[in-house]
Amino acid sequence: MLTRNFKKSLLAVNISLAVGASFSSVAVAQDSGAQAKENVEVIEVRGIRRSLEASLNEKRFSNAVVDAVSAEDVGKFPDSDVGEALGRISGIAVNRQFGQGQQVSIRGASAQLTRTLLNGHTVASTGWYDQQDIDRSFNYTLLPPEIVGGIEVYKSSQANIVEGGIGGTVIVKTRKPLDLDANTFFGGVKADYGSISKETDPDVSGLYSWKNEDETFGALIAGAYAETNYQRNGIESLVGWGDIVPTTFLQERERTAINAAFQFRPSDEWEFGLNVISLELAADNTNTSLFVMFPDDKDAACEQRNVDGTCVFYRRPGTGANPGWAQTWARQGTMSSDTVDFDFKYVGDSFEAEGRLGHTKSDGGTDITANYGFWLGTPADYAGTYDATGKVIQIDAANKSFDASDFQGQLSSAGWALKKQPNSDEETYAQVDFNFPVDFGAITAIKTGVRWADHEVVQENFTTNTVASIAAYDASRYYSGTISSGAGYTLPKPIIGTMLADGFAAIQSFDNTSVGYKSGYGTIQEENLGLYVMADFDGDGIRGNFGLRYISTDAESDYYAFNANGTYANGLSTEKADYNEVLPSVNVAFDVTEDIIVRVSAAQVISRANYTDMFARSSLAGYEDDVDGNEVITTGNVGLEPFKASQADLSIEYYFDEDAMISATYFIKDISSFTKVDQILNQSIGITDPNTGKDNWTVATKGTGSGGEIRGLELQLQDGFDSGFGYQANYTYVDASAPADNYPDRIEQFSDSSKHTINLVGYYETDNYNVRLAYNWRSEYMIRELPGFYGNREHDDYGTLDLTAKYSITDNIDITFEGVNLTEEDSIQIGVATGDAEVKPELRNGYPAWSFEGEARYRVGVQYRF
Repeated sequence: MLTRNFKKSLLAVNISLAVGASFSSVAVAQDSGAQAKENVEVIEVRGIRRSLEASLNEKRFSNAVVDAVSAEDVGKFPDSDVGEALGRISGIAVNRQFGQGQQVSIRGASAQLTRTLLNGHTVASTGWYDQQDIDRSFNYTLLPPEIVGGIEVYKSSQANIVEGGIGGTVIVKTRKPLDLDANTFFGGVKADYGSISKETDPDVSGLYSWKNEDETFGALIAGAYAETNYQRNGIESLVGWGDIVPTTFLQERERTAINAAFQFRPSDEWEFGLNVISLELAADNTNTSLFVMFPDDKDAACEQRNVDGTCVFYRRPGTGANPGWAQTWARQGTMSSDTVDFDFKYVGDSFEAEGRLGHTKSDGGTDITANYGFWLGTPADYAGTYDATGKVIQIDAANKSFDASDFQGQLSSAGWALKKQPNSDEETYAQVDFNFPVDFGAITAIKTGVRWADHEVVQENFTTNTVASIAAYDASRYYSGTISSGAGYTLPKPIIGTMLADGFAAIQSFDNTSVGYKSGYGTIQEENLGLYVMADFDGDGIRGNFGLRYISTDAESDYYAFNANGTYANGLSTEKADYNEVLPSVNVAFDVTEDIIVRVSAAQVISRANYTDMFARSSLAGYEDDVDGNEVITTGNVGLEPFKASQADLSIEYYFDEDAMISATYFIKDISSFTKVDQILNQSIGITDPNTGKDNWTVATKGTGSGGEIRGLELQLQDGFDSGFGYQANYTYVDASAPADNYPDRIEQFSDSSKHTINLVGYYETDNYNVRLAYNWRSEYMIRELPGFYGNREHDDYGTLDLTAKYSITDNIDITFEGVNLTEEDSIQIGVATGDAEVKPELRNGYPAWSFEGEARYRVGVQYRF
C-alpha cells in the first residue's frame, strides 16, 4: 500500500468557532496539478492566523512555485469576493469591473492567460454583457466565496497541470463531506449596502455536511443567494460624435449557487466522488447616457485643443437648436453554469490510479436589448464649460438636474436597437492519471496520464422584425424619480421592467437571415488532447519533479462568409486548423536548511487564443445604431497560434516561524507568439449603414504576432505574534514589454500588466473577535478591448482599502462586518495611444476617455455554526 508520512499538529485557536470544521491543505494528485506531498503538516484551520499558516504550509512543502488562500473556517473565506482574495497574493493583480474582481492577471500576463480550474477541471463560463468578448478566463462573480474551501495558484508549471496558463493556473477547491465532521452546519445572512446605489440588499448562504459512522459515505449540500443593486456613475467620451457623456449604469443582480458533493469510500483501496455545481446570475441592467455637447458651431465653441487637434475645452452658449440628447439602453442579461463531475481513486499495492469524467455547460448573454432615446431639457440648460484637459472631464453647466418632466415628446422602443445575443460554452472532459512509486535512486515516483476535452462555443446575434407600429408613451411610463450620474448630474431613473416588456412587445419575430445575424453568428469546436509523463525525485536536501506534456488541438469554426460585394453568403462555411506542442518542465527545491528553501523552475507553457479571436466570421459592430463613426468590421482566425512562452523562476524562502516567512523570487517569461489586432480607419467595405448613410468602417483583423518579454521580482513577508497581531506584505515589480506593432495603440506594454503591485494586510485576533485591514494598490495598466466599443486605454493607478471584522457572541454565533473600497477609489481610464495610431481620438494623446466613480460596499451579517 502507498503510505505517506504526515506530521499533524492541531494549531486551532478559537475552537468554538466551528468544531470539526477544517480545510486540509493536502490533496492527492489530480490533473489539476495538486500532488501528494511528503512530510506535510496538516493544519486544522480556524481563524485568520491559522488560515495564513495553512496557506504558508501549502507553499512550503510544494515542489512547484505555489501560493495559496485557505478559508478561515467553514463558510468564512478571507474576502467577500473570490477575485479580491486572489489579489492578496504576490504577483497577482485584479481587474475590477462592475464592482467586483471579475478576472485576475498573474505576473504581468494578461487575464486571458490565467487558467482557472474548479477542483481540477474546467468550468464553463459566459458573459451577461453584449459589449464583452467571449474569452477563456473564468468569471469569478459567479462563485460565492462561502462555498470555497481554498485556492491554489501555480505560478510555475509542471507536466501534470492542465495546460493553458502562461500567467499561472488557479485551482479553486470546494469542500468534501468526508473531510468534515458529521453534521457540520453553517448558515449566514448579510445586509449589503452600496454607497452610490443607496440600496440595502440580502445575501444568504448555508452548508450542511454529513457522513456515516464508518466514514465510508458522506454527502454535502451548500448554497448561496444574493441580490445586489449595483450602480456605476461615470463619464464616457465620444469625440467622433462631438460629445462628453455622463452615464449611469444600473444593474439588478441576482446570484444563486448550489453545490452538492457525495463521497463513497467502500474500502481502503477505492474512493468515488460526485460533485454537482449549479451557478446562475440574472443581471438585468440599464445604461442611461446624456450627450451634453451638440453646440451648433463646434469649432467656434472650442477654446483649446491637444496635440492631436482634438478639442479639450469647450465653452457652449445657452442658445442654439439642440439641447442634450439622452438615451437608455435596457438589457435583460443572464449567465448560468452547470457542472457534473464524477471522480474516482484506486490505491493498490504497486500503483495509484485516479480519474474523472464530467460535463460543464454555460449559457449567457442578453435575451433582449432595447433603446429609448429623447431630447432632454433646453439649450440654455447646457450653457457652460466642458474641460477635458485633466484626467477626469469637468463640466460646469447651467443645469445638471433633470427628471421626466424635462423630456421633449413621447418615447418608444427604437426598432433598430432591438436584438438578442445568446452565448453558450460547453465542454465534455475525461482524464486518468497513474502514480507508480519506484526506487530508481533519487527518483521516487513516475506519473503519467491523459486528458481529453471536447469544447464548443456558439455566439448568435438575432436582429428583429418589429410590429407595424411601435407604441409611444409619455416619459412617466419609463422613468420614475431620479438617479445620480457622472460629472455631478442627476438624471431620470429608468423603470427597467417596463422598458424590457415594451421592447418585447415591439418584436414581431427574431430574424436569423439578416446581415446583422449573419455577421454575429460564429461557432468554435475544439478538441484537445493532453499526454504527460513526470518523475518525482527526492534526495538529501533536494526534491522536485521533471517531465514532458504533449498537447494536440483540432479546431474548426462555422460562419457566414463575407463577400467582396458587401453581402453575406446564405450557407455556412467552415474553416479548420490544428497544432501540437511538446512542453517540458522542471521544478527543483533545495532544502538548504530546515527553514531555508531555494527553488528553481523552468518550463515551456501555452495559452490558447480567445474564442472571440478564433471566430472565422467577419462581424459588424455599430451597424444600424445611432452613433456615427463607430462602425467596425472584425475578421477572426480559427488558425491562430497559441500564446507560447518559455519561463523560469529563482526564489529563496526563509521560514522563521510556523506562520512567518520572508521570500524573494525572480521570474522571466519569454513570450514567442500571441494574438494581435490590426485595424485601419475610414475604409469602404460595400455596406452602407442605413442610419448614417455612410460606408465608412474601421477594418480589424486578428493574427499571430511576435512576442515580448516579462521580467519581474516578487517580495513577500508575513508574521503572526502571540499577542494576536499579525501582518502580510508583498510587493511585485514587473517589466512587461511587447512589440508596438502588435497593438493598434502602439504602446509597448502587455495588457493588464502593472509595473508595481503592493499588498498590505494587518490583523488582530482574540478568542472572541478579530479585525483585518487590507490595502491593495497597483500602478497604471493597459486595458485592451479593440475593436470593441471601449477600445484600448490606460487605467490609472488604483488602490482599495478593505476592512473585515468578526465578533463571537457565543461559541456558535458570530456578528460580521465587511467594508470594501472604503476610500471609494475612482476608476480613471485615459487614451494614451500615439498620435499616428489607427484608433479614435479619445484613445490618443492623454485624452480622458472614461472615468467611473468608486463605490464602497458595507456588509453586516450573522453567522451560525455547529
